[in-house]
Amino acid sequence: MQLTQEQQAILDGSKGETMAKVMKTMVMYGDAFEAEKLVPITSNYNHLVTSFGLKVMSPVYDLMQQLLDAGVMSGQKFSVDPRPLDKNVPANFLQNFVFNKFMYTKQDFYEGQLKELGLMDKDAFTCTCYMDEVGNKPKKGDILSWAESSAVVYANSVLGARCNRNSGIIDIMGSIVGFVPYFGLLTDEGRKATWVVKIETTKKPEAQLLGSAIGMKVMEDVPYIVGLDKWLGTELNDAACTYLKDFGAATASNGAVGLYHIENLTPEAVESGKELIKEGAKEYIIDDAELERVKNNYPVVWKNPDATPKLCFMGCPHMSLEQLKSWTDKVESALKEHGNKKVVIPTVFTAAPKVLEQFNKTEYADRLKATGVITSYICPLMYMNNPLCKKMPVITSSNKLRTYTSARYYTDDEILLAITKGGK
Repeated sequence: MQLTQEQQAILDGSKGETMAKVMKTMVMYGDAFEAEKLVPITSNYNHLVTSFGLKVMSPVYDLMQQLLDAGVMSGQKFSVDPRPLDKNVPANFLQNFVFNKFMYTKQDFYEGQLKELGLMDKDAFTCTCYMDEVGNKPKKGDILSWAESSAVVYANSVLGARCNRNSGIIDIMGSIVGFVPYFGLLTDEGRKATWVVKIETTKKPEAQLLGSAIGMKVMEDVPYIVGLDKWLGTELNDAACTYLKDFGAATASNGAVGLYHIENLTPEAVESGKELIKEGAKEYIIDDAELERVKNNYPVVWKNPDATPKLCFMGCPHMSLEQLKSWTDKVESALKEHGNKKVVIPTVFTAAPKVLEQFNKTEYADRLKATGVITSYICPLMYMNNPLCKKMPVITSSNKLRTYTSARYYTDDEILLAITKGGK
């Protein structure tokens, strides 16, 4: 790897032993992927994936403390993934006991470290940091040091920023030293598509289901998607961005996609079109039957597959303001249709604290509350990590939550029917 004079000086200790170790970490990371150089981070803010104070993560706290004790600060203020706990989310005595006594015992301590290191503000806890309300939205071409997979794929694809799928801790290391290795999705060649995905469905495909199908097929490759603009249009408005948020999260969790292009919609596809497709790209056709095949092959890991759902989570990744409003309308209408006043399954809609703050200023907030739906800033994944919660029959329309936990996937329409009428 070729280092600049500034980078070599840092590696040699010009900014102290601790900063030299941070630089060495980034150099070794780059060497592992045969990066030719390090390039400067250009975004205003960073985003960290590690938000949770699990007792077993003591090496992370030790590392953070070494950085703080050495006076090493993040070069950028940063947001961080959602908090794991919220007293408003249903949990029984034993579940809460496990949460507070055996799992997230270091949460307050770790949040103190994050604040001291450069946390944007006390409410900067969300996996959707790129939403306007949160204030961490990269610009096209920005070089990032992120690790949260659903945020990385959104930043690359929808915003046109550049970021590899880094790991936790590597994200903060890049921010501290100010450089990241130049390889993969940071390069023009690495952003070209090796798959052409043709959408031939007879109706708008479910975002999470379509993303799942593509992720499982292309894995870590870059897909160029043709035909989705028929259903989404050619403008990146609130509705399209909300769809792509959920779609991208499924591609990243059911596969390892860090970037996708959608013809006539996403910025690089609009600019370059089919020039983004590499010669010899593979083809994948998705029709109604293919989506049904994918859905029917999801494993059911509940102990009793016929159990009545005890909890529903919506918002993994966190819901947008547009989603909170549209789902308020849908829940109200469905409850009226089925003759119920409140949801029949405890239901939690999760969103960024600042999105919830804006939502609570609208007339939708009281209307949603009247339906019995709970709003929270929680990370559903962290909730489901509790072994006692894992045993619960939980339903969701998030393919990310389905992939990483025991929660069972249903489409949005199926979820709406289940929580307003009953059933599975």
